[in-house]
Amino acid sequence: MKRLLTVLLLITLTFGMRLFAQEEGEDRNELVQFSGVVVTADSLRPLPFTHIIVKGTRRGTISDYFGFFSFVAEKGDIIVFSSLGFKNAYYRIPDTLSGHRYSLIQVMQKDTIMLSETVIYPWPSPSQFKEAFLKLDPPTDDYDRAMNNLTLAELKERGENMPMDGSMNYRNYIQNVSNQLYYAGQLPPNNLLNPIAWSKFIKAWQNGDFTRKKDTETEYYYNEPLE
Repeated sequence: MKRLLTVLLLITLTFGMRLFAQEEGEDRNELVQFSGVVVTADSLRPLPFTHIIVKGTRRGTISDYFGFFSFVAEKGDIIVFSSLGFKNAYYRIPDTLSGHRYSLIQVMQKDTIMLSETVIYPWPSPSQFKEAFLKLDPPTDDYDRAMNNLTLAELKERGENMPMDGSMNYRNYIQNVSNQLYYAGQLPPNNLLNPIAWSKFIKAWQNGDFTRKKDTETEYYYNEPLE
């Protein structure tokens, strides 16, 4: 009895191993090295980082920077190509292949996504808009800018006509001494051909800076001639 059971067990194991080997061989015959390149339809440029997934499974890969991909699939698998900005593409690996390698150049079509209209408001409520509007500092107009320019011109004119105080006289004296030391042992520059000096001279002459002031405090008397 034990010998019979041993024989039956050996027959069962042998038959099971043959079935497993046959199925494994059939599975190996169904595997394909699926490779290819993903390109765009308009310019035929490589499309990098495209998702390539076997439909209904988690098997797949991602194309590299040059759009190339390669992974193991099975005959008859449906391959899904997806990339942002492009329409999904589907390809079915033929189940009548005789070899174990298959190559493909997949062309991807651009996809235009139409978004619904969105209105963006700067303020969430009318009360906040009113508060921001009241605190708004409007820009100056042409009149304000003209008045500011006149004020600056008036200050500049007052500064030019203002008499020199002690600090200004001291600064002027030190400047003259520095100029003398700078040109010591050589001839100082001649301003006869200096256009800036001539411009200042003509301006001062037009302003009447060189006219003699009349002495209004002295009165002159003379004797009228006798008739």
